[in-house]
Amino acid sequence: MIGELEPREYRQSQHTALAAFSKRSGLMSVAAVALTLLMLSGCGHSEQLSSARIDTPVNVIPAPGSVERGEGRFMVTDGTQLAFGDGAEGKRIAEYVSDLVRRTYGVGLGSSGNTGNGVIQFELAAGTSVTGPEGYSLVATPERIVVSAHDARGLFYGAVTLWQLMSQGEGGLQVPAVTIKDSPRFDWRGLMLDSARYYQPPEFIRKLIDLMALHKLNVLHWHLTDDQAWRIEIKKYPRLTEVGAWRVAAGPAAAADIDPATGKPRLYGGYYSQDEVREIVAYAASRNITIVPEIDMPGHASAAIAAYPRLAASSKPSPQVPADWGIYSSLFNVEESTLTFLEDVLDEVVSLFPGAYIHIGGDEAVKDEWKASPRVQARMRELGVKDEHELQSYIVQRMEKFLSSKGRRLIGWDEILEGGLAPNATVMSWRGIDGAVAAASAGHDAVLSPHPTLYFDHRPYDVPRPPGRGRVITIEEVYAFDPAPAALSEEQRKHILGVQANIWTEHIRTPDRVEFMAFPRAAAIAEVAWSPVKDWDGFSARLPALLDRYKALGVRFAQPAPSRPLDPFRRTSHELSLCSDKIPLSLEDDAPVDSQGGERAVFLVDIMQPCWLFKAADLSKVTSLVASVGQVPFNFQIGDAVTAIELQAPATAVGELEVRLDDCNGERVAVLPLAPAVGNFAVTKLPVAKIAPREGRHDLCFTFTRKSVDPIWVIDSVQLQTSSAGEAE
Repeated sequence: MIGELEPREYRQSQHTALAAFSKRSGLMSVAAVALTLLMLSGCGHSEQLSSARIDTPVNVIPAPGSVERGEGRFMVTDGTQLAFGDGAEGKRIAEYVSDLVRRTYGVGLGSSGNTGNGVIQFELAAGTSVTGPEGYSLVATPERIVVSAHDARGLFYGAVTLWQLMSQGEGGLQVPAVTIKDSPRFDWRGLMLDSARYYQPPEFIRKLIDLMALHKLNVLHWHLTDDQAWRIEIKKYPRLTEVGAWRVAAGPAAAADIDPATGKPRLYGGYYSQDEVREIVAYAASRNITIVPEIDMPGHASAAIAAYPRLAASSKPSPQVPADWGIYSSLFNVEESTLTFLEDVLDEVVSLFPGAYIHIGGDEAVKDEWKASPRVQARMRELGVKDEHELQSYIVQRMEKFLSSKGRRLIGWDEILEGGLAPNATVMSWRGIDGAVAAASAGHDAVLSPHPTLYFDHRPYDVPRPPGRGRVITIEEVYAFDPAPAALSEEQRKHILGVQANIWTEHIRTPDRVEFMAFPRAAAIAEVAWSPVKDWDGFSARLPALLDRYKALGVRFAQPAPSRPLDPFRRTSHELSLCSDKIPLSLEDDAPVDSQGGERAVFLVDIMQPCWLFKAADLSKVTSLVASVGQVPFNFQIGDAVTAIELQAPATAVGELEVRLDDCNGERVAVLPLAPAVGNFAVTKLPVAKIAPREGRHDLCFTFTRKSVDPIWVIDSVQLQTSSAGEAE
């Protein structure tokens, strides 16, 4: 589920389909963005959140609640002893911090029962003056360090802070003399990872868990099922992974990539066995992280329906797992056998994930198939529900009762509010903050995860790689978000469990790209969720030390590319201006298909209006133009909105690239035939086009003629050539 702000009825109309896909594409109007940021900038717990800076800062993220600096420093050397008493938890945490210190600083720590001077002591102490199970105190003097907490969770976070306090200085590794008392602002401090669109191997999931722990994030929301894949093994229904975990990627390049073992197009996919899930869940628990699995219903069901067609509301379900992005109309039917199927799935899921919450999705369930199905309409009458929204609510309430019988709580995206909310359900609000406000006002718990600010598939910088949503969401924007809606009373705010950022992976194909999109923005949301301090300048000052730790740990984090002046005669698609911003995306090329076969190009394009402007080009000496183009599949489910895409009739069978002067209705100054590019799945350099010099500066508009929306022809780069360069060509 990928989002827009405002709730809306799912009607099969041009406006609604486009809005729905814009939601999937992470888009909204400029006015809506501005309104959201304005609303959020005024949010906060008045008794908790402070905009004041910490007077004695330390290089710790998230910022601790209380810091008092002392005199001197504690030196950490090879053989410095860790004392942890007799408890297994203390020993586990001491081993954890010892491993971190060895990997990042090359210093080996020992272990001892001695609690005197020269040691780092971890202790579980009932009388510790910190609040909550995740709170801790850390007292460092030149003689010794003591980390104490009521609970092993707090002890773990104290160990994380201790590691961050360490730095290489004169004389070796050192910890400043300091007294810290710290506890989190919110209980739910999460990241969501979408493993349905693209599969990440278990070793990467463990790495992500490790990195979350170092930011004191404690919830991994694991998106395991969607239209494009079913990624979790269910023993009772093996076809869910045998069929549902595999798809042929979209486009002619993938269709032409024949697997010699089958003689058919190569399948992309993968899934997590139950043994792998158990291992990952246990690993997460050792890092104080609870995994919340998501099993989508009643929408985003195409992969499950491909595996078991009897589950479909449609009389003609597709037998293949689809590869398009966007919103499919595929819904589960509401037969008793299908509801039993869903309960059977949840029964196995509950056995694998011991955490309190199970996420059932509930978003973007376009009701067209239910409306068109005589059997579903009859079933509605049997159940006594008045409309399709109440029918979805019936399913949600049924699943909520089932999960409650297993000692678990249901959580879903904010659409589960529509038609009536199940009594004990928790709402994850992604369409702005409205869902959380409505849920908390009605006495339900909520987690804030609003688009676009906390959607990490938006690019962190205006760079072409890696691909992602067209809009840029900076780390500063993430840090500015406050998950405490001012619209709620103090009593209602107690229902806000916390905050979560989402990593949707439609355009994040590889694990290293997930890291790039997640970090360091995850550090910003971690501080938002943990710290009572709101201090962007302080956070910025502490960030370089964190980035150094990333480097030591081998994290591929985002950082801005060095700025360089634009070439006055050459532009890439990302350097050109888009003519519109209806659905702008930074899309990766289709080829080479083999990820080892070379780097793919990335194009910035508005899929509703593929049109680019080379602004203020000096044409006084330009005599020719060279363009490199690519083609990407139109694999986007936008319903009837596709009819709003204007097509320019081609003069030839395969179409042309047209160049017009000053605006897109201006004089046509060049036409470049697309015939040389038709058979090439990668970037093609088109033949040189002659143009007449023009005095002064002019905008140049680039559009493609074509007979259909598929494929989307895209600009890779444009080169304007002067007379000498043109002759050289």
